[in-house]
Amino acid sequence: MDKIKNAILDLIQDEGYIPLSPNEMLSFFSDGGNDFDDGDFWRTVQEMEGEDFSIAFTKKNKIVLAKTVGQYKGIYSSASKGGFGFVTTEDGEFFIPPALSFCALNGDTVVCKKIERGSRYYGKGNEAEIIAILDRGITEIIGTLSVYLSGKGQAGHISPDNERIKPSVLVSLKALNGACHGDKVVGRILSYPKTEHDPIRCEIIEVLGKADSQEANYRAILHSNGISTVFPESVINEAHSVSQEKISPLGRRDFRDKTVFTIDSHEAKDLDDAISIEEYEDGYTLGVHIADVSHYVRKNSSLDKEAFARGTSVYFTDKVVPMLPKELSNGICSLNEGADRLTLSAIINLDKKGNILSCEIVNSIINSKIKGIYAELNDILKKEEKSEFCEKYAHVLDDFYKMYRLYKILKEKSDRRGAMELESEETKIILDEAGHPIEIIKRERGEAERLIEQFMLCANEGVATYLYNAGMPCVYRVHDEPDMEKINAFTLFAKNLGVDVSPLRTRNTITSSQLSRVLDSVRDTDKFAIVSSILLRSLMKARYSPVQKSHFGLSTEYYCHFTSPIRRYPDLSVHRIIKAMLNGEINENTIAEYERFAESSALLSSDNEVKAVHAERDIDDLYKCVYMRDRIGEEYEAVICSVTSFGFFAKTENLCEGLVPIESLGNGFFYDRDNYTLSRGKTVYRLGQKVKIKVEDVDISARQINFYLIKEKTEDSQNEKPPVVRKSKGEGIKVERTFNKSTHTGRKKQRRFETFMALAQKKNRKHRKHR
Repeated sequence: MDKIKNAILDLIQDEGYIPLSPNEMLSFFSDGGNDFDDGDFWRTVQEMEGEDFSIAFTKKNKIVLAKTVGQYKGIYSSASKGGFGFVTTEDGEFFIPPALSFCALNGDTVVCKKIERGSRYYGKGNEAEIIAILDRGITEIIGTLSVYLSGKGQAGHISPDNERIKPSVLVSLKALNGACHGDKVVGRILSYPKTEHDPIRCEIIEVLGKADSQEANYRAILHSNGISTVFPESVINEAHSVSQEKISPLGRRDFRDKTVFTIDSHEAKDLDDAISIEEYEDGYTLGVHIADVSHYVRKNSSLDKEAFARGTSVYFTDKVVPMLPKELSNGICSLNEGADRLTLSAIINLDKKGNILSCEIVNSIINSKIKGIYAELNDILKKEEKSEFCEKYAHVLDDFYKMYRLYKILKEKSDRRGAMELESEETKIILDEAGHPIEIIKRERGEAERLIEQFMLCANEGVATYLYNAGMPCVYRVHDEPDMEKINAFTLFAKNLGVDVSPLRTRNTITSSQLSRVLDSVRDTDKFAIVSSILLRSLMKARYSPVQKSHFGLSTEYYCHFTSPIRRYPDLSVHRIIKAMLNGEINENTIAEYERFAESSALLSSDNEVKAVHAERDIDDLYKCVYMRDRIGEEYEAVICSVTSFGFFAKTENLCEGLVPIESLGNGFFYDRDNYTLSRGKTVYRLGQKVKIKVEDVDISARQINFYLIKEKTEDSQNEKPPVVRKSKGEGIKVERTFNKSTHTGRKKQRRFETFMALAQKKNRKHRKHR
């Protein structure tokens, strides 16, 4: 059957294909020497049309690719509000109106059909209707259980943590399985909705704890993102076994007598990379030595399968959930100080301007001379010989200063080519011995961090170029050009904020250099954080791909991830391909095998990266909520960081974000989507605006902090009385309002309000009469 399916797809994907009916296609295959069984052929066609949706029939009963008639397969993403959603396909993204979602849930694999011109749902031309659900993306729901009395006894309702799950989630009495009101639970879906009014029905399979507890919500985040903190026993046993292997320099370039060392944070235990340098009159030789993880994690082993499934290490406030067991991640693979370690080294020759002249990749062995700490080396760069850390680093200080000189050259080159430097604000959450957050501070990033970043970028670019020129498969890191509609919206926003947007005066294309110039114009101002944040939302997300494409943000033609194989599977994949080259294992068959490997690695690694980012962000938000729950009623200075139709978010100095709901601001506010403002008359709330807030409420389960805006009292606001709202039967809502009549402005407001109310009452009487 697969042979018939592949033959059909190969035929209809051919550029010269003229649509054939099923009988014509069967005759075509017979004439070509493929004598398929009639029954198998027809069953395959029916399966490809009705189950796989890879083909479709034209009005003349001819077989074509499904997308030829506007049918596309993709993943459905529902919006958190509004009921609409999007289907992401290989051919682009389609908008799904609320009435045409076919009861799909967030994450479902679906088939959608483009809406034709003339339909009531037709708009910009990217609208579609979901016509089939191929695979469910959600099989379990995590949320807070409410138990209530129904006509048939007790029953339950789950309020999902995932706000993209729209239908009601019901649990029968028998399916509660001992869960109580207010528990954080995991429910297994028993039935999915078939109409827009149908609920999802679940049974409780696990109770995580009370919904307002820190531990229950921590477990819920891990569970919802599929992150396991334990390894299977077979993986642990294999990790222990390979970690006992003797380290030998045989067949490797020996760098143990060279000045090679690591630079990382004080807390880091999984040290992927070490660096060395040689300086000449006409340039530099930079050595980037990366842990040879592929030597220990062999293809198709238990370790490899587990690492492939995890895709990445996940870094939380209180722990690291590693991609590999600690015997490897913190042990034999980590480039610890004073220990012989197997490495894969990129030896990069550069001229005095930072241009890469050559890149050689070799199997190697190193012995790190010291574990450099970012904070200590930053202190040396700042205080020079007066730093208290000079003595500790005396034996590597000359090489470190050579590295710093090369870093400055690479940084200047990066700036010249227009690489974008979007700095996101990161927090460092300090916990007490009981795991309770006691302090939240902004994580600082100094020159030592930027030095390592530039060296890793250089190595990644050099390795990607090396593999591309060799005609080898690779897991590339790509960043597509942004959508011009989003860039135009960003330009309008930045212009209204008073930012110089003259570099963006272009019609059809944009470069990273143009955007970098806009960022540089506000880099040392209060506007930088907001402009950088909005620009980041306007750009495409970087992803992994087996196909070489340029990286827009870095402004590089070739780029991959090579430098972190302990914690990222794409890097391990690149290492495995390089090792096959170095070991002479490449031929026509193995290249095809590694092409398939690169494709599957890129696809799953992109998905796992998204899950890890979500989990890390959710855990940070959880700790911030716990921290602010102890500070309800306290007042803070804050900056508006996001504006929505339901209020605005403000960020305090310790980077805790909270919502100021629009209803707390009063009636009559208008949301301007283009300018990111909420306004009513002369009162305007916009991005970057400084406000004073009070912590009003904290919802641990929803991981949301609510703020109350502390308004500065003015003479007008003191004289103005609040509205009185009352409702009487048959008369709708009546509003009474009085103004200070001792002032000219107050008298004008009162007359205008009374005129408005008189007209409204007249219209109301007319409506009742005709009714």
